[in-house]
Amino acid sequence: MKEKRILLISANQHTIPYPVYPIGLAYISTYLKEKLTDYDIHVVDLNLSSIDDIKKKINDFNPKYIGISFRNVDDVNSYNREFFINHYKSLVNTIREITKAVIIVGGSGFSIFPELMYKRLNPDFGIYGEGEESILKLINALDSNSDYSNISRLIYSKNGNCIFNKKESYFSDLSLDFDENIIDFYWQKSGMLNIQTKRGCPYNCIYCTYPVIEGKKVRTLNTGKIVETLKTLYYKKGIDYVFFTDSVFNIKNDYNYELAEKIIQSGIKIKWGGYFTFTNLPEDLLVLLKKSGLTHIEFGTESISETSLKNYGKNFTVNDILEKSALCNKLGIDFAHFLILGGYGETDETVNETFENSKKIEKSVFFPFVGMRIYPGTKLHEYAVAEGKINANDDLIEPTYYISDKVNYDTLKERAKNTGRRWVFPDEDASDVMNKLRMKNKKGPLWEYLIM
Repeated sequence: MKEKRILLISANQHTIPYPVYPIGLAYISTYLKEKLTDYDIHVVDLNLSSIDDIKKKINDFNPKYIGISFRNVDDVNSYNREFFINHYKSLVNTIREITKAVIIVGGSGFSIFPELMYKRLNPDFGIYGEGEESILKLINALDSNSDYSNISRLIYSKNGNCIFNKKESYFSDLSLDFDENIIDFYWQKSGMLNIQTKRGCPYNCIYCTYPVIEGKKVRTLNTGKIVETLKTLYYKKGIDYVFFTDSVFNIKNDYNYELAEKIIQSGIKIKWGGYFTFTNLPEDLLVLLKKSGLTHIEFGTESISETSLKNYGKNFTVNDILEKSALCNKLGIDFAHFLILGGYGETDETVNETFENSKKIEKSVFFPFVGMRIYPGTKLHEYAVAEGKINANDDLIEPTYYISDKVNYDTLKERAKNTGRRWVFPDEDASDVMNKLRMKNKKGPLWEYLIM
């Protein structure tokens, strides 16, 4: 064991609809292992380990630095509203009690509420947004006892004040290695591994946190490195399904053509899915993507009403939705629509329009969320304040939703059922079906088995 050690902890324990591999922490771990060759770097995941396991690991491993990733702040389900911050606070407090290691926190959940979570959790440092370069610079600065005050995205305390450094850099040349100690769990329980090909989102959806977390500037990751990761998964672990977790896959299509061609040329027979939008999706690209292994598309549809699409800040039309859905059916690509009912500006009329238009879409499954989670830094936040739904000084860290008061929610499920299409509301428990399919070694999202 090397003298200097770093322990990275994935704090997420949310497993609905399935456990998600801690991909952000994997990029951090891979990068630090490349750059800090004099350190031992281990990963612990709370989906596999208990708090007692964490305590034992810290005592045995004796790390100099502990990085903790917080993926979510809540379950983003207005029916349930499960809140995770108290669990995170307990974790940090427990670690504080047993070690003097420097605690550095980050992750997508932290990045939405960076100053607030920093003050609540009381770590030594926080890093918001993409953290690879910032955490490396911070560790190097601490090791050499040099100045860290100008490190991009860093949050720290000075003279009792919280210092919040601006985003000043973006990073794109990343490798990715999956941790041998946790990869089998996610392959068995989730039936897929996740990989990024891009960071950043250029769109203007009123509710979305991707531009807050990753920025609006789109950065593509190295296609050669992505394919090498896929080959390693395929040949060494027998993993033949991945999900590309970009906010939207079909942006920067010159890049997407290149990536698809390289996957095809590699000879691996891997299947994959991703999040897509309805614009910038020509048929020849879909044909090539299918040849490279695309089997599942998850559309961030949100509504099938022209009025609601405009209210939600979407850049496509109902006709785009119907055309691309038909194209997917023509090409034999499974697809699902994820929607928001009862969001900003929604009425019973627009809800009914969505239900009526869903009848025009064959062979799909519809996943509606009810209400819009309000996050700081979004247009929805501004609208909710203007309408008096929330106060301007509400911190919003506990689950807070914009739920239109012009919709009859008691009849939503009945109206959905009357479409003759498969609607899966957030309170429907499909876990038994999914678990049985997983036991039969079925891989991928598996929602295609729910289609009527």
